[in-house]
Amino acid sequence: MTDQPIRVEVLSGSVREGRVGPAVASWFLEQARALPEFDAGLIDLGDYELSDRLSANPPAATGAALAEITPRLGAADAFVVVTPEYNHSFPASLKTAIDWHHAEWQGKPVGLVSYGGVSGGLRAAEHLRQVFAELNATTVRNTVSFHRFSAKDHGPWDDFGDVGDQDAATAARALLDQLGWWALALREARAARPYRA
Repeated sequence: MTDQPIRVEVLSGSVREGRVGPAVASWFLEQARALPEFDAGLIDLGDYELSDRLSANPPAATGAALAEITPRLGAADAFVVVTPEYNHSFPASLKTAIDWHHAEWQGKPVGLVSYGGVSGGLRAAEHLRQVFAELNATTVRNTVSFHRFSAKDHGPWDDFGDVGDQDAATAARALLDQLGWWALALREARAARPYRA
C-alpha cells in the first residue's frame, strides 16, 4: 500500500470572472508533482456546470460534470482545496461541489490553500474546516495563504510570472508533508476497515 503514489486532487474553487484561482492551483499542482510520492491532478470548477439545486435527477450539464468529477474524488487519497475569500467565507461554487458529494470525502485528509486581501483567505479556510469535519474528512493543520493577492493587484497572469515565493514553497511542502502522512495512514485504515459515518 505505501509504495503506491498518493493520489491527490487539487480543487480550484472559484468560478468568478477575472478569478486568479487557476494560477494559484496550477502553482500548487507543480509543488505536489515535484514530490515523487504524489500523483496529483487538478479539478477546476470553472470548467463545469454544477447546479445549486441538489437532486437525484440533476440537469444534463450537472450530470455530465458529476460523471467526470465524482469518480476522481472517489479514487483520491487526499484533497487540496484552493479557495478565495468572498465576504469573509469561501465561494458558493465550492460549497455546491462539496455538497454534491458525500462518501467521496469520508475518511480522507484535506489541505487548504487560500488567497485574498489582508487575511489571505484564512477566514474562508477556517469555514471549510467546519464543513469538512461534518463530512467526516480531516483537514491538516498547515495551510498556504497568499495575502493581498488579486487580479487587480497582479494583472494578467502572463505578466505576473511565478505565483509563489520561497516562503510559499516552504509552506506548501509543510502542508504536503502532513497531507501525505494522513493520506497513507487513512488509506491503510480504510483498507483494513471500511469507514462508517
